[in-house]
Amino acid sequence: MHIVVCVKHVPDPEAAFSMFKIDEQAKKVVPAPGLPWVMSPFDEQAVEAALRIREKLPDTRISVMTLGPEAARNALKHGLAMGADDGVLLADAAFEDSDSYTTAYTLAAAIRKLGNCDLVLTGRQAADWDAGVVGAGTAELLGVPVIAFAKEVRIDGSAVRVERVLDDGTEIVEAPLPALVTVSNELGAARAPNLRETMRAARKPVVVWSAADLGLHAGEVGAAGSRCVRERVFVPAKDNRCEMVEGATPEDQAMKLVQRLREAKVI
Repeated sequence: MHIVVCVKHVPDPEAAFSMFKIDEQAKKVVPAPGLPWVMSPFDEQAVEAALRIREKLPDTRISVMTLGPEAARNALKHGLAMGADDGVLLADAAFEDSDSYTTAYTLAAAIRKLGNCDLVLTGRQAADWDAGVVGAGTAELLGVPVIAFAKEVRIDGSAVRVERVLDDGTEIVEAPLPALVTVSNELGAARAPNLRETMRAARKPVVVWSAADLGLHAGEVGAAGSRCVRERVFVPAKDNRCEMVEGATPEDQAMKLVQRLREAKVI
């Protein structure tokens, strides 16, 4: 059994809003210098799901994969310290400013290059943009079934059996392997890396692949191949005003409030 877990390197979700600035001209969110970057918490739970599968199927190899700059290696190190066996870093200037489509496109190419992958796990969404479409997009490009919002993931012979979260409960879904599953926070807390695995992580192999290594052209990845057009990024203007409605009695106040709302064409 070979499981690939796709993870993302994101600004710490616990950071204060004041740690981010908006560059309206570049249409980007700019994190402040020194802001810590971490593995997206949903992706931590995807790694945890893979580790739970390996506890039941010891002959399981877990690879963690991420797309990003050299600094994204820290997300791989965290996954390796949790217990994954090896890592893949997709780093190339051509990958910069990827949208959901080009991210999925690149991940799918890397998973095909790895070969012999039985199961792909991702978080239900990334903790920065919260789009939640890369997992399903990767499955579509790989031509494999996808099950989203997994609360529990089990391997049953040549199939994956998933308890997935619905708005009003859960349901059990099965799909033949190979398949892709997006893992939800209902899986439960991910384990913290222990000292033994943290020390071993430094010796675990990490390969670095560029667009050329994946057989991809610069024009089909990153910003050049993106299908999402970002029209504007801005901080919404706040124009809050408070107006006190006075009156001799509560009924009088209510009548004046209704009159004021009608004048404002709210009702």
